[in-house]
Amino acid sequence: MAIDKQQLLREHPDIKDFLDLKPTLWLNPGALANDQIWQHERFTIEDIEAADADLHRYAPLLEKVFPETIETHGIIESPLVLADKMGQVLAEKENFSGHLLVKLDSELSVAGSIKARGGVYEVLKFAEKLALENGIIADKDDDYTKLARPAARQLFSQYKVQVGSTGNLGLSIGITAAGLGFKAIVHMSADATQWKKDLLRKKGAKVIEYTGDYNTAVAQGRKESDADPHSYFVDDEKSATLFLGYAVAALRMRKQLKDLGIKVDRDHPMFIYSPCGVGGSPAGVCYGMKILFGDAVHTFFVEPTHCPSVGLGMATGLNEQISVKDVGIDGKTAADGLACGRPSGIAGRIMKPILAGDVTVDDAKLFDYMRLLHDTEDRIIEPSSCAAFAGPVMLFNTAAGKKYMADHGLTPEIMKNSIHVAWATGGSKLPEATVKEYLNTHLD
Repeated sequence: MAIDKQQLLREHPDIKDFLDLKPTLWLNPGALANDQIWQHERFTIEDIEAADADLHRYAPLLEKVFPETIETHGIIESPLVLADKMGQVLAEKENFSGHLLVKLDSELSVAGSIKARGGVYEVLKFAEKLALENGIIADKDDDYTKLARPAARQLFSQYKVQVGSTGNLGLSIGITAAGLGFKAIVHMSADATQWKKDLLRKKGAKVIEYTGDYNTAVAQGRKESDADPHSYFVDDEKSATLFLGYAVAALRMRKQLKDLGIKVDRDHPMFIYSPCGVGGSPAGVCYGMKILFGDAVHTFFVEPTHCPSVGLGMATGLNEQISVKDVGIDGKTAADGLACGRPSGIAGRIMKPILAGDVTVDDAKLFDYMRLLHDTEDRIIEPSSCAAFAGPVMLFNTAAGKKYMADHGLTPEIMKNSIHVAWATGGSKLPEATVKEYLNTHLD
């Protein structure tokens, strides 16, 4: 559809900072109190618990196929860690108040990113379906390690699993599908980094490269898959299975918070800052957190200034009907995992009553935060993940952030007890040479 940029700006003046490529905090006017949210939403806590039950059922299979999951008994989960040293620096330099934590989805086994949650789940769900239909297993109480045996691999080898990706979802789908014996095909946009393509090929996936952006890769992947009755396309823009796989994170994190002795309630509010590309994984995570913690949790997406796709889609109400390129934004960013110009078809609608706001950040700051995390906490995550740290900085240092805290009764005294979780979405599989390069990128 044709977009009149000036008309759009007149109708939605709050998108001006997006259009001007200005780091900003956009507050979502559609956000509702917890008791008003759930009558509008399609997924329930029972749906999330069912996904968690599925993943526990698949756990013995994962141990067989991916030995790195043996230590966690086939459950793919990441640590939640305090980042007090980095929090102290942000307190001194950026007016930060509260406790900073990092959710290290960068260390998730199999794929090394948040996409391991939804991606592994979706591939296993498809494998289970085929196994039940073809008698590899008799029912859901059967031995799921049968899906790693030759008969199952022979069956799976007759099918393709395809996906379009800028990187991390491709790793998740490609590695899992190839590991089970599927013909894994990953359609990768020009934004994807070379090391991710190399790793996929090493793991047995076929990588098809495009000179176009994420949407080009997805469209072509979907077209090729639709033409083949033995092909399954993993659709990051529409998949409910992916979404629920991401949402399971909330159940796991509730226990981790309890184990750390961290209380979450009205006087100890929790803020979640999740880097956002097409929107599926942060939406799933934030949905799960909201369904468990209600008004005590405040959820924010973080996007590059040059690719604010979900923020733009939600602010205009157009969601997937608008791309950043429709309004003259180039969509180019060093945050390869966030380089998605058109948002998910479900993320914006699902998050309309839930999302507190959308933060945008300049690329240079991603590398500053990467260095700061490395220097203070001796941890490495990829630049895309480092977008999360812009969340608390913008909350405490913008008029919009101060308004948000005032409107929600978040006094300075309450904010001293606040919990701020930066969701590290990827990075553990970064090659050493790439880490060194990143640590020296955008130095003043």
